[in-house]
Amino acid sequence: MEPDYVSLQPPLFRVLSDRQIDKLYQATLECLDRTGLDVRNADAREMLASAGARVDGVRVRFPAPIIQDAVAAAPRSFTLWGRDGTPRIEVTPGRVHFGPGPTCTYFTDPQSGEKRMVRRGDPGLTARVCDALDNVDYVMSLGLIDDVTASLASVYEFAEMVANTVKPVLPWAYSVEQVSDIYQIAAAVAGDEEELRRRPFLAFFSTTQAPLTLPDEDTANVLWAAGHDLPIVLLGSGTAGTTGPITGAGVLVTYLATALGGLAIIQLRRRGTPVCIGGVPDAMDLRSARGAYGSPEMSLYSAAVSDICRHLGIPFMGTAGASESKVVDCQAAIESTMQVVLSGLSGASLVHDVGFLDSANLGSLELLVMNDEIISMTRRIMRGIEISDDTLMLDLIDRVGPGGEFVSTKETARRCRKEIWNPTLMDREPWEKWEASGSLTMGDRIKSRLDEIISTHRPPPLAPEVHEKIDAILQAAEAREARSH
Repeated sequence: MEPDYVSLQPPLFRVLSDRQIDKLYQATLECLDRTGLDVRNADAREMLASAGARVDGVRVRFPAPIIQDAVAAAPRSFTLWGRDGTPRIEVTPGRVHFGPGPTCTYFTDPQSGEKRMVRRGDPGLTARVCDALDNVDYVMSLGLIDDVTASLASVYEFAEMVANTVKPVLPWAYSVEQVSDIYQIAAAVAGDEEELRRRPFLAFFSTTQAPLTLPDEDTANVLWAAGHDLPIVLLGSGTAGTTGPITGAGVLVTYLATALGGLAIIQLRRRGTPVCIGGVPDAMDLRSARGAYGSPEMSLYSAAVSDICRHLGIPFMGTAGASESKVVDCQAAIESTMQVVLSGLSGASLVHDVGFLDSANLGSLELLVMNDEIISMTRRIMRGIEISDDTLMLDLIDRVGPGGEFVSTKETARRCRKEIWNPTLMDREPWEKWEASGSLTMGDRIKSRLDEIISTHRPPPLAPEVHEKIDAILQAAEAREARSH
C-alpha cells in the first residue's frame, strides 16, 4: 500500500540554467582576479593583502580562493527578531520577505497629497503603517529626514522607526560614529548588548558603488557592524549602458564581482557574519540615460541574481513595489505588480523599495498600502497547489456526483479561507452594489485604508526609560557633531 504523502511544489520563476549560473560565476571570479575592485578602505586592503590578494594602490585583485572561502563561510540563513522578542524573519534563499526602502529625498504627504521634503515624523509614520500591514515584513524609512542635523538623519530615522514597530528594522548610516549611535539605541531597546547579539532585531544596511568600487566610509561601516555581531545587508547596483556593460550578462558580472568582494571583506573581518547581498541592477532609459527603476530588465536581472545566490547558498535582497510614476496610478500598479510577482517567484530573500515613486526619489505610503495587496495576491500564487489524498477529494466528488453542488458541504466551509484568496482592497461587487456604496475607486479605498491605519494603529510602546536612553544618545550625538564642525 502506498504511503500517504503531500506534494506541494511552489511556483518558481527561474531565469538562468545551471550551466549559465556556473558560467556567470566563473566569469565573476575571473573579473575579480583580472580586473579587481577599487577598495578605498585601508583596513580592508590590509586584510585582503594578508589573505593573498594583490594590492596595487586602491586596486585589489582577488584570487578565486578568497571569494570561494567567503561564500563557504557566510551562513546560508539567519534570523531577524522583532523587538518584542519573537522571531519574525528567516533570511534564507527561497523564503521571501518584503519591506520599503530608505533615503528618498521627497515624501508624498498622506494628508494633503503634496510632494515635499522628508521631515521628522515621516519615518516613524512609515514604521507605524508597515507595522499594521500584514504583508510588509520589515521596516525601512522611505525617506531621508531633511530637518535635522544632516549627518545624523539616519540615527533619527532609526530612533523613530524602532519606537513605532515591533517588526525588524534595517537602518543605514554615513559613518562609523552613526553606526555606533544606532547600535547603542538598539541595545537600549533590547535591554543590553548581549541580548541584542542573541536576538538581533536589525540588520545594518550598506551599499557598494558601481562599477567595481567599495567606498571607504561604507566599508568601514560594515566592518564595524561585523565586529559587533550585527547581520549585514550589502546592496550594490549597476545600470546597463552607464555604470555597467550594456548586456545583461555584463552588468551581472560587474554587480556580482562587487558584491562578492564586499562579502569577502566582511568574512575576513569576522568569519560567519550573517550577510545578505542585495542588488538593484537595472537598465538605462534610452531617452534620458538615467536608470529605469520600473524597467522589466530590473526584475529580470534581479531574478537572475536570485538564481545565482540560491546556487551559492547566500541570501539575496531584490527590489520590487516601486515605480517610475510620480503618483499612485495605473503605471504604478503595473510596474509594482510586475516587480512583486517576479521577485516573489524568484525566491529573493528580502525584497526592498516597496513604496518608491519617481525612480526612488519619492516615498509614498499609499503605494506601500497598495503593494500590501499585491504582495498578498503574490503570496497566494507562491503557495502553489497542494496535491494529497485529502485535497484530491475523491470521496467528496463521488458523494456529490454529476450535477451536484459543493458550496454547502462541510469540506468547503472548512477549507475555503485557506484555498481561496480574499481581497482587502480589490472590488468584486456587482455594478449596482458598487454604485450604491459610493462608486469608490481603488485610489479611494487605498486612501481610506491609509487613513484608518494612521488614526487607529498603535504598536506596543517603548518603556519610558528606553525613550530617555534614546534621547540621551541623540543628545550626545548632536554634541559630537557640533564639536566636529
